[in-house]
Amino acid sequence: MDVFEALYTTRAMRRVKPDPVPAEVQERILDAAVRAPSGGNVQGWRFLLVDDPGVKAALGPLYRQALGVLFEGHYKEMRERAEATGDTRTLSVLRSAQHLADNFEGYPLLLFAFTRNDPSGGSIFPSVWSAQLAARAYGVGSALTTVLGLFHSGETMRVLGVPEGKGWQLACTVTFGYPTGRWGVAPRRPAHEVAYRNRWGEAVGFEVPEPLWSPSTPS
Repeated sequence: MDVFEALYTTRAMRRVKPDPVPAEVQERILDAAVRAPSGGNVQGWRFLLVDDPGVKAALGPLYRQALGVLFEGHYKEMRERAEATGDTRTLSVLRSAQHLADNFEGYPLLLFAFTRNDPSGGSIFPSVWSAQLAARAYGVGSALTTVLGLFHSGETMRVLGVPEGKGWQLACTVTFGYPTGRWGVAPRRPAHEVAYRNRWGEAVGFEVPEPLWSPSTPS
């Protein structure tokens, strides 16, 4: 797969089939993850794959409770505004997030990424993104979420058997599965609307009104 196809089409895929992700694809996903850069090359990461129904069953209620707190707190005003204005894009995103919570136990593969001495996340999230890109190359969709770490870190770590007192922190959870929908370039605000040059607010010097890659772009 062309690298730009992977970059442009690897968006959150939360609606997936129950089909298992083959071991050889899981190998590729993790091997790509550990090739990512890390500060000082310390590689202070650990990755935990979960496909055990019992483990997922223990974590699903925690995830749903946490998302419920978000929906009644941080996301409440956004949801109510979207409902009042008919903002279908925002409502679609919220429904997608709820779908992940409602079907947490049904994802065939979960990846939990752990780090220590990495408060910025600069040494863990590049590796996670590499894992997601590798999954995309094999037609596997993914979605990153930090909900469990934000609201139920301790309980999640205990369910997963993470050693206590060693400094490990749960950075994120990634769901993996073969999508029920189609891959495509996600709509985003153009780069020139969210980027500057030299000083904040100064024009970046170019405009990109449409994606520079599409399925018809020559390799």
